[in-house]
Amino acid sequence: MAIRGGAPRRTYTWITAHAPWSAWAWRNTAFTAAAIPAALPVLLGLTCTVTAPGPGPGTIPPLLVLLLGPLLTRLQRSRFRALLGLEVPKVEREGGRLTPFGLVRRMRSEATWRQYGYHLLVSPLAAVAGALVVLAWAFGVAAACIYGWIWILPTETRTAGWSNDYDAITCGGALLLLAAPWLAALFARLDAAAAAALLGPNRARELERRVEDLAESRAGVLDAADLERRRIERDLHDGAQQRLVALAMNLGIARATLPDLPAEAKAVIDEAHREAKEAIEELNSLVRGLHPAVLEDRGLDAALSGIAARAPFPVELSVDIGQRPGATVEAVAYFVVSETLANVAKHARADHCRVHVVRGPAPVPSARGGDLLRITVTDDGVGGADPARGTGLVGLHKRVGSVDGTIKIESPLGGPTVITVELPCGL
Repeated sequence: MAIRGGAPRRTYTWITAHAPWSAWAWRNTAFTAAAIPAALPVLLGLTCTVTAPGPGPGTIPPLLVLLLGPLLTRLQRSRFRALLGLEVPKVEREGGRLTPFGLVRRMRSEATWRQYGYHLLVSPLAAVAGALVVLAWAFGVAAACIYGWIWILPTETRTAGWSNDYDAITCGGALLLLAAPWLAALFARLDAAAAAALLGPNRARELERRVEDLAESRAGVLDAADLERRRIERDLHDGAQQRLVALAMNLGIARATLPDLPAEAKAVIDEAHREAKEAIEELNSLVRGLHPAVLEDRGLDAALSGIAARAPFPVELSVDIGQRPGATVEAVAYFVVSETLANVAKHARADHCRVHVVRGPAPVPSARGGDLLRITVTDDGVGGADPARGTGLVGLHKRVGSVDGTIKIESPLGGPTVITVELPCGL
């Protein structure tokens, strides 16, 4: 029974919420009617311009409209906020408030003329719409209550009997009362859409500015992360690594200068010495993976040469970049080559690998710069590399995407595998 009664109850609730006596109807009516006094300065200026064109007293009201533009804008925003509950965002002003140069910049601003477009075009139309709504309510009440007006009249002026004309007028007045709230709601929605487009900020410009802010914020985060990696690399190199080197040296000296130690003690010293050297080697690999010092000192060519020399297979390296890209792009390029060669060594079973790095113009120049750093890594392994089956290629995608780069992987079964990465040099 509750399910069957749900639809009639919702219908009844909807009808009462949109009836002529509902708060929804009176709110929209008050909002549209409030457009009339808000448009009076503009209507006065337009009237004076039409009736007295040319220089003279007729030009004073239009000039007042131009001067009162900011005040009219605040008035309209208050109308939307107080009567409709709609907050129209403010527009950031260009130029100063009192300086002539600032006023000139403000008058040349696109946002200023959009607001004047609202005041000179939409505001008068909104006032006319408000007048139509008020008249609809007035004529609706007058027509629906026509029999009441007749009984108020003196007896000798009443029309004898019931008239079909009066019945039609009463029905028309009732229909007009039912339509008036919807007419007010329609005008309110149109006015709100126009205000959002003209009184508020330009959506396209706001999105463009937001994208620029996000790009700058991301660039700052990347720079901060790169600086943090460099700090960790320095701390490991100057701290833990030096301590491990000293420990290995002391163990080596102890093994060489204490020949009379028992065999068990010598075995322990030998094992500790071997583990210390392995820890140093692992720490060296970790430091190089974070941010190698040679990358900062001598650039990408020297850093990649070190990676190629340490690879367990022959690597043909070709680097032609001319001017060095930004530090963040260099770090990402180093990571891409290092991680790719590591994946080749683990999974590809390749006998040879070729790395080609070149800097050249982009097909479509961007705002960050027209050059791209192209990295191509080719191996003669078994192929079949799939980003969905491992975290190595997923990490490459994320690292390349952090600088708006692109990565393309071609790895058919049987090989060869070709990984092409393009990084914007303007970052």
